[in-house]
Amino acid sequence: MTTQQKDIRAAAVLPDAKTRLAVLESMIRVRLAEEAIAALYGEGEIRCPTHLCIGQEAVAAGISVLLSRDDLVFSGHRSHGHYLAKGGDMNAMFAELYGRVTGCARGKGGSQHLVDLACGFMGAAPILSSTISVGVGSAWAAKLDRRDQVSIVYFGDGATEEGTFHEALNFASVHKLPVIFVCENNLYSVHSAMDIRQPEGRPIALLGTAHGMPSVTCDGNDADVVHAHAAEAVARARAGEGPSFIECMTYRWMEHCGPGDDIPLGYRTAEELADWRIRDPLAIYRDRLAAAGELGAAAEADLMKKARDEVAAAVAFAKASPYPEAAELSEHVFPV
Repeated sequence: MTTQQKDIRAAAVLPDAKTRLAVLESMIRVRLAEEAIAALYGEGEIRCPTHLCIGQEAVAAGISVLLSRDDLVFSGHRSHGHYLAKGGDMNAMFAELYGRVTGCARGKGGSQHLVDLACGFMGAAPILSSTISVGVGSAWAAKLDRRDQVSIVYFGDGATEEGTFHEALNFASVHKLPVIFVCENNLYSVHSAMDIRQPEGRPIALLGTAHGMPSVTCDGNDADVVHAHAAEAVARARAGEGPSFIECMTYRWMEHCGPGDDIPLGYRTAEELADWRIRDPLAIYRDRLAAAGELGAAAEADLMKKARDEVAAAVAFAKASPYPEAAELSEHVFPV
């Protein structure tokens, strides 16, 4: 945490063992689901663009265990981890990727338009920063209605370069809204590195500070660190103390869009990717729990089998599901 961003202080006490196992299970679930998507994409049955979050699982997992089902989550184009960590249905997600009517958006939205109101996942959208203001609107409604409800808004580093980002942060701060802005800074906006887009030496979290809210830059590959900062931010929101900003430094292993790694494009190197793969958030957390005596080999094997079985069942469910009828094209849309 930088000296300029000392308003949020990570709690000294780690989550209890039950919570940490839940975080690990969430990370495993997301990782295996996305590995399956990458492996299956070449078959050509998943026709929508997919933006994978492999390497970034610690962020959503560390935050979502703090949330109730009534709390709300808003996401962008890289949304699978946010959806699953909030309790999204694995069957419905894969069916959506396969364009089937049993999908969470009835097969009409695909990977970038996941939505599940039942678990508080209010939606994802591919337009950069487009859900930030919507998340702030939901927090405003919660405050006006005096609901004990927190909104989490996820976005990448590129979204902070949009005007609506600043408008939303300003409004949330002025009205002390119960919203937490979570920037997953994976260092690239599509194929553009930070140094050609943003000022050198200025952490993105300082933009939150500039808008008058407690802000922090943290290790987004350490689920305990993310959890600690998020716990304080959620407590502030519930207490009516307003918004917080958490910048999570992390890295996507896969290409911007698709199952490859983008290395041939030349905007990042194989060495850089290898360095970040060593900092695998899932391996870090698994080894930490094992060292603390909170995870044995048998328990880990059970978690892996459970996730593999869930993913396999979801893929089978998706492939066996029907496509939407043509008449559905005009349903759930607003006339212009």
